Amino acid sequence: MEIFSLGIDISKAKFDVALLRDGGKLRHKVFPNTEVGYQQLSVWLSKHSALSIHACMEATGTYGEALACYLHQAGHLVSVVNPAVIKAFASAEMSRTKTDKRDATLIALYCLKHRPPAWDPPPPEISELQALVRRLEALLEMLQQERNRLSAGIVSSSVRESVEQHIAYLDEQITHTQSLIKDHIDQNPTLRQRRDLLTSIPGIGETTAARFLAEIVDIRHYESARQVAAFAGLVPKHRESGSSVRGRPRMCKVGAARLRKAMYFPAIVATHHNPIIKAMSERLREAGKCPMVIIGAAMRKLIHIAFGVLKSGKPFDPYHGKTA
Repeated sequence: MEIFSLGIDISKAKFDVALLRDGGKLRHKVFPNTEVGYQQLSVWLSKHSALSIHACMEATGTYGEALACYLHQAGHLVSVVNPAVIKAFASAEMSRTKTDKRDATLIALYCLKHRPPAWDPPPPEISELQALVRRLEALLEMLQQERNRLSAGIVSSSVRESVEQHIAYLDEQITHTQSLIKDHIDQNPTLRQRRDLLTSIPGIGETTAARFLAEIVDIRHYESARQVAAFAGLVPKHRESGSSVRGRPRMCKVGAARLRKAMYFPAIVATHHNPIIKAMSERLREAGKCPMVIIGAAMRKLIHIAFGVLKSGKPFDPYHGKTA
């Protein structure tokens, strides 16, 4: 059976698709980003005899999750790729046009040429954890915004009272959401075990553990700690060319921004309270490394330690592997 490549450029209200056959014949269509739109897509695919498709879309947050799940449940192969990959592919193809229709076509071409790996929807307990963790992140951002407004000075007493009331409401909702996250993890034996393993690591508390578990989905999907660090965009990016270009290695930042952000403050704490990371940070400081390089290395090391405890099923031990 012929497999069609379906490129999907998705936004909040709609999604553009490009259906590409191996022979190069291309068809375009736009659908509303709703359940009705998904059903219309199925009818349209059947009309063009596209019974088996490899659908590909960019990882753009929540807008595409429902469609990806719908296509997966319909029995199609689905790939969700990093937007940076499509951007690089567009540059390689020397694409000079930026429209939704053109983007869908580029994604279809990328899918046809590179056959990206299949995506599987996260299990229900992880989907729920992701939703709760991301809601907590949104509430914390809103709280910081309101606190910034208050500290900047508000002349109107009525507006100041409104902001103060909103801050009190956000504080209440944050506490409630944190409780929901804790209860959700406590009620799932696997999540509870993994949370307890992670919180045995100095520098990682319950909030960071929840964020880590929500983003990596399942540690069994990774063969090495470096893969997890690469997923978070925490591996070094080297810049060398010939004999004249010798740029400093930098954090690549091509990966899961949420996971990278979640590890930042825990890494700072770990440089003071985690014996392994503290010793590493002191060596780097003595070598003249700048603070941000040290923090980046601490974030990467923290992920390596987290991978180790989750893979081994054993709590953090600073003396593991050391002889007396």
